[in-house]
Amino acid sequence: MTEKMKSLREVAWAENVKTIAYALLIALLIRTFLFQPFNIPSGSMIPNLLIGDYLFVSKYSYGYSRHSFPFSLGLFDGRVLSGEPERGDIAVFKTPKDNRTDFIKRVIGLPGDEIQLRNSILYINGVAVPRERIENFISRNRFGNVEEIAQYQETLPNGVAYTTLDSRLNARSDNTGVYRVPAGHYFMMGDNRDNSADSRVPSEVGYVPLENFVGKAQVIFFSTDSSARIWEFWGWPSAIRWGRIFDGLN
Repeated sequence: MTEKMKSLREVAWAENVKTIAYALLIALLIRTFLFQPFNIPSGSMIPNLLIGDYLFVSKYSYGYSRHSFPFSLGLFDGRVLSGEPERGDIAVFKTPKDNRTDFIKRVIGLPGDEIQLRNSILYINGVAVPRERIENFISRNRFGNVEEIAQYQETLPNGVAYTTLDSRLNARSDNTGVYRVPAGHYFMMGDNRDNSADSRVPSEVGYVPLENFVGKAQVIFFSTDSSARIWEFWGWPSAIRWGRIFDGLN
């Protein structure tokens, strides 16, 4: 190999490394300041988010805190360029329990609100939130049997409407005491009301401080029912939930 060829290869290798470094830096900046992908591992937000959904979360919606950065680097306290979560937002946050685990729930209570459930009906500041019975939600349990679950449309005081599930009558979570949301905190609930560890469970979540918000869920960019394993490429087309791709979130 001539010196000239060796020099050209070294230049090409250096350019490739530089390109990869730039690409990684751009991806890190997008993930930190604009959008971050998340997947849904549990059924607490059914029927609006399904296990196997992948979505983009906007990092700029609520401003930035240490939880906006990879590994929650403690570069500063509080939030900068802060925007306040709105009632009805679907948001990703770090649980106050460990400040590491990502949860996704709906913003129900704002600072200063009083939240309560009576006979499955949500009350905000003593006023019942309207809900309307709609068609049952159809799903399959882990044994493959078809289940029909009572489904409701709930409309918050600011007009945000969404569907919830009530899978069990007189569940423990259907009747609660009054939760008084502290200043600077939010009350989060899953849409699958009887199968969600949320602000109703102080030992798991409790009230969520503004600093712990990561971002607002915006759009589903991919969804799979996991019926095809990663190597079963012939089953990929049927496993993808095509109708959910690029669905906006309420």
